[in-house]
Amino acid sequence: MAKTKLGVIFGGMSTENEVSVASAKSILKNLDKEKYEIYPIYIAKDGIWYQEGEDKEKIEDIIGYLQSLDVLFPVLHGLYGEDGTIQGLFELLKKPYVGCGVLASSVGMDKAYTKIIFDRAGLKQAKYEYIRKDKEKFIYMDKHFNEERLQLEEVAEKIVQNLTFPMFIKPSNSGSSVGINKAKNIEELKKYITYAAKFDNKILIEEGIEGKEVECAVLGKEEVIASCVGEIKSAEEFYSYDAKYKNEESRTDIPANIPDEIANEIRKQAVKAFKSIDGKGLSRVDFFVENETNEIYINEINTLPGFTNISMYPKLFEASGITYQELLSKLIELSEENP
Repeated sequence: MAKTKLGVIFGGMSTENEVSVASAKSILKNLDKEKYEIYPIYIAKDGIWYQEGEDKEKIEDIIGYLQSLDVLFPVLHGLYGEDGTIQGLFELLKKPYVGCGVLASSVGMDKAYTKIIFDRAGLKQAKYEYIRKDKEKFIYMDKHFNEERLQLEEVAEKIVQNLTFPMFIKPSNSGSSVGINKAKNIEELKKYITYAAKFDNKILIEEGIEGKEVECAVLGKEEVIASCVGEIKSAEEFYSYDAKYKNEESRTDIPANIPDEIANEIRKQAVKAFKSIDGKGLSRVDFFVENETNEIYINEINTLPGFTNISMYPKLFEASGITYQELLSKLIELSEENP
């Protein structure tokens, strides 16, 4: 039986190029070599595509090269890889590919619009505000999409009227906690809004929740399964980029030390969140469990989660009885099914 020609695409033009390379390294090592003829494809930060092998060779005819493969496995985190853009290319080429489609990828990447869908799905969330940077001013958008153009000081005052400190300031389109900061007063709020605007003109401000940070992995299409729930134990004040990838004191508890009924409810909500954005293939869904009340708050969904040796997505399924290699094979098989 002929092996499936599998293109594994990694790197990319986002701030998460290095994380993508680390994810791809783990995937390439663990793929079933009996099933797949593997073609590693690296996209450099400048957007140049290379065929990776004994030698790195520039791909001149990208469309022709992709068309020669059977299945495509994007391992691209962040902009231009996780946001629906490359998924649209695969759709145009009519090529099966691993992971969420254009809609789920784009909605899942944009935190502000994910929240709108989660609101409609009835999933409980932290209170939040949404603003956009436009030249030297900011556009404040209320819950009914009414816009107000304000100076930084004015928009900060408006946010403080509606949310309480501490607050988390996030670029709306960013992954791996890039550009995220925690503000404890209005001066920090203004400072971190300005910082987040370097990464995206859309900025999300959320009220902080004191509680456990937990995650659940999902796998499937129409029939979706959820992993056990894991807890993040950040070595820093919150799970920043450095805490995730550079601080060895950060750790995870799998399964999380929470009551079974709460874990089961999180698993149920993870599947609902995944389906609400029209997800397929895989996602990791992040939640908070509030300390005082045990209330569950959904935080965000990651449609192309990390696959490094320390990443939660494969570790959660491994703890649920699916090995790394089996997980990869299941994802590829899902991509080959008819839509």
